[in-house]
Amino acid sequence: MTTLVFGHKSPDTDSTGSPLIWAWYLSEMRNTPAKAVLLGTPNTEAAFMLKYWGFAQPEIIADVTADDKVVIVDTNNPAELPPSINTAKIQAIIDHHMLVGGLKTNTPIDITIRPLACTATIMHDLIGSDLARAPREIKGAMLTCILSDTMEFRSPTTTPHDRAVAEALAADLRVSIPEFAAEMFAAKSDVSAFSETALLRMDSKEYNIAGKELRISVLETTSPATVLARKAALMAAMPGVAAEDGAEQVLLFVIDILNEEATLLVPNDLVRQMAEASFGVTVTGDTVVIPGLMSRKKQIIPALKL
Repeated sequence: MTTLVFGHKSPDTDSTGSPLIWAWYLSEMRNTPAKAVLLGTPNTEAAFMLKYWGFAQPEIIADVTADDKVVIVDTNNPAELPPSINTAKIQAIIDHHMLVGGLKTNTPIDITIRPLACTATIMHDLIGSDLARAPREIKGAMLTCILSDTMEFRSPTTTPHDRAVAEALAADLRVSIPEFAAEMFAAKSDVSAFSETALLRMDSKEYNIAGKELRISVLETTSPATVLARKAALMAAMPGVAAEDGAEQVLLFVIDILNEEATLLVPNDLVRQMAEASFGVTVTGDTVVIPGLMSRKKQIIPALKL
């Protein structure tokens, strides 16, 4: 039976690349047939990665069955996984996020959660010396994932180990990190083909903060003005997205990669109160700039309160 390897819904680069890496490792190094799949359409940077390194886009699945063997990567949150995940035969979890809880298994499984910036960095360590046998595209996916999740080492989630692994991979692949990262971020910043609803869900996760169900979305870009030019339409789309997803509010942070700051859209008093209570800012309009804010995992989620 083929093991399905997948990350979270609204797949970003790490949740697209890490399943490819681990499916290769299981199939080629562990003699365990495995297949990378996705839980949605990859974002523009992830699509760039697939094309650049010559991957076909993995199949997109909507759910799993009780007969499916699965490995979960880049998340451990049931809200980000298929509806029937707790009926599947979960084999392993490889992740770098906080432990959420709620997953259930019928047998003991292998769980690796480490405080690194990227799932692909963890996979680098788990694969060990077998990585020398990996084809160029697998190493390329690993490098792309790390540069994406660290925002080329700008993110506060970056550890010295993430950086060392990325630099070693780049040297092996003879890739210039600044040049390659610039191409990645340009791809990520081109969101012209996406609707406001799609943008709000593109890199989005669900959390309960102060008793309120929130969809917390980030858009990382080198051209924040392009996104903020659609501010009114984005805020108009928020109530519909929240209602469809069972949330009270959508929070959208536009992350300026180069200037290392975030602009939060402020459509109502709830978001204004949350911004002021969480980040020590004073909101006077429908946006607020928060200097140094780059990471949802390390800076946004831990700070959010009312």
